[in-house]
Amino acid sequence: MKKSKPYYIYVLYCADHSLYCGFTDNVMRRFSAHQHYQGAKYTKVKKRHPLRLIYSERFATKHDALSAEYHFKHQPRTKKIAYLRQHGVSL
Repeated sequence: MKKSKPYYIYVLYCADHSLYCGFTDNVMRRFSAHQHYQGAKYTKVKKRHPLRLIYSERFATKHDALSAEYHFKHQPRTKKIAYLRQHGVSL
């Protein structure tokens, strides 16, 4: 039986104090891409650098990770910050 690989959501804290949430199967590789301006359009903007990886969470399935990313992205900043605090992250 094939073992499924884990998927993650991750949150970056940008130099302009914004938060970016993404989805990946390799957090450090994806973070490196963002740092080299090869990530999402959002993190290609120079004023958002430097970036800090402040949170990641592992999920058993791709569906669960994508769902968590969607829900994180589609809530107000105050709720995003509350979620991060509940998971031990302070900005």
